[in-house]
Amino acid sequence: MKHIEEVQEWLANNNLDIAYISDFHNIRYYTGFDSDPIERILALFIFPDKDPFIFAPALEVGSVKESGWEYPVFGYLDHEDAFALIKSHINALAGNPRKWAVEKDNLTVAKSEAILRNFPEAKFVENISPFINKQRSIKNEDEINLLLEAGKWADYAFKVGFDALSTNKTEQAVAAEIEYELKKKGVMHMSFDTIIQSGANAADPHGAPKEDTIKPNELTLFDLGTVYKGYISDASRTVAFGEIDDKLKDIYNVCLEAQLTAQNAAKPGMTAEELDKIARDVITKAGYGEYFIHRLGHGMGQSEHEFPSIMEGNKMELVPGMCFSIEPGIYIPNYAGVRIEDCVYVTDNGVKPFTHTSKELQIIPLS
Repeated sequence: MKHIEEVQEWLANNNLDIAYISDFHNIRYYTGFDSDPIERILALFIFPDKDPFIFAPALEVGSVKESGWEYPVFGYLDHEDAFALIKSHINALAGNPRKWAVEKDNLTVAKSEAILRNFPEAKFVENISPFINKQRSIKNEDEINLLLEAGKWADYAFKVGFDALSTNKTEQAVAAEIEYELKKKGVMHMSFDTIIQSGANAADPHGAPKEDTIKPNELTLFDLGTVYKGYISDASRTVAFGEIDDKLKDIYNVCLEAQLTAQNAAKPGMTAEELDKIARDVITKAGYGEYFIHRLGHGMGQSEHEFPSIMEGNKMELVPGMCFSIEPGIYIPNYAGVRIEDCVYVTDNGVKPFTHTSKELQIIPLS
């Protein structure tokens, strides 16, 4: 529970009485308990000098205990006033805390009003979200090993997907085949819905697999990831299904040069915006700058999109342990799309990828 100890130290150093963690992703990070409570209340309360506790729906209490959580967990029934019970538990443990740290980018108005009704003297004096973002952005050795394992399964997923390409299959069918084969191996969850886009469909960077059949002699884009013990992989590859023309090869090679140049240049001390510019300059110089329409990358770990953003305007320096994607793309409407992505972790002198599927243009024979 080292991460919680770091929060306790932060609370003490900032003379704060309590931290209220409301984002279930962050609760998972700190506790190991993974559940989306939907409309119910799930909360983690951390104090500078007392044991933390989880407050959860009664139907989740057993799962919290089974997850390895070693501190108290309190439950509530659907008909009960959750925040009145929270008040009683906090009062019994820590009296009447006045100086609160909350996740201002997650805490809803309804929940904040419920806290203030029960703790009229409470003041939300500190936003803990920046601290959490920085904490989560630096992975330790154990976390990196879990991410490496998730990366191995992503590489397997690419192989399944490439082998599944056929003019008799739809994008949706190929995506389903990938996920089915992974489930047969015991990998039950993807990081996000698997994306397969063929031909002009790949020009939509946030598109979803369609009922369209895989197009011959076109590029096909794969974007996928798996979950391993709560940590994810995220990678993209674009392959040629059959022979493609020189224009498509040029788009691919420019995108590949941008990805490799950025990945080879990334190192501690470089800023996020400097890394973004390295890849963007390659694509712009080749005449495709207007078609690179998103940031170079995003943080990743237990979620596929975490802090920080690797983009223009972000002057944050890269440091060892940071994990993020490097994923330049070129998207020409009604024609084609290419994205090549590895997620990487920063070492003392560079970065290393979590996925290792070849990024050289692969030509998959027609079937």
